[in-house]
Amino acid sequence: MTKCKCVDWIALVFFLFIAVSCSESNSKRPREIIVGGDNVVMILDFDNSADSVKKVNWYLKTSEVTNMPDTMIRHMRTVDDHKSVDNHTKILICSSSGGTLLVDRATRKCLFYAITPNAHSVEYLPGNRIAVALSTADKGNRLEIYDAGRSNTVLFSDSLYSGHGVTWMAGRNLLYALGYDELRAYSLVDWDTPNPGLQLEEKWTLPETGGHDLYASSENQLLITTSKKVWKFDLNSNAFEPFAPLANEPDVKSVYYDEKADHLIYTKGEISWWTHNIYSINPTKQITIPEIDVYKVRVIK
Repeated sequence: MTKCKCVDWIALVFFLFIAVSCSESNSKRPREIIVGGDNVVMILDFDNSADSVKKVNWYLKTSEVTNMPDTMIRHMRTVDDHKSVDNHTKILICSSSGGTLLVDRATRKCLFYAITPNAHSVEYLPGNRIAVALSTADKGNRLEIYDAGRSNTVLFSDSLYSGHGVTWMAGRNLLYALGYDELRAYSLVDWDTPNPGLQLEEKWTLPETGGHDLYASSENQLLITTSKKVWKFDLNSNAFEPFAPLANEPDVKSVYYDEKADHLIYTKGEISWWTHNIYSINPTKQITIPEIDVYKVRVIK
């Protein structure tokens, strides 16, 4: 009996040691941010980048992606959105030059491509599906759905004037899409079939026009940037309110906010629609990237 208890205590101590070690390892893992501009996507170690000093963990020119048609190069000249997906093994990229790619992070090979006129935002959905928001262009002004296994094949589309933002909220099982003057919520329809679709569940008129970026800061709140400021949208009360830290900041092109840590990262149009600066609050710092015209920054969580 005593021997069994001793073994149990040894096992418990070993388990706690492993748990603490894993926790410390995770807490020390460098936070990464994805930055896009021109035809470049780079991943930076956020904690070890400041001012003009950057620690680059990954760098890609869209013209150097392998395993994609050469004709796609001209459709990826101006990167608009970029997200780390599928357990951070792949990078989803879209361009206002008219293309969308899914790239393997390790090999830089193209896994999926599509011609998507003036694409401004992209999102990875359950079942390896991809949503793309298209802004104003011939064959644009739409929300489109693709399957990652079927390049350049639209499975579903809906009209969305000046499509600029799209984000999936797993906790609500809804896809949110942002246009020029409205926010929409879609549910997934026939998702396990070869012909999936979306069902419009709700839509809301924005408090001002120029909808640009859309970010879920929690399961109950979306952040929305417009031409003149940044708004928060409460998904329980369906109410818009100015987002205090950036309530009077115009031309915000991308926003990230960690409510628990009160950590804010954003970019804004300072030289026409682009900038060379990434701004962070709590911790407060600025990362300067003079070599590309930066549009958006995303955080790998």
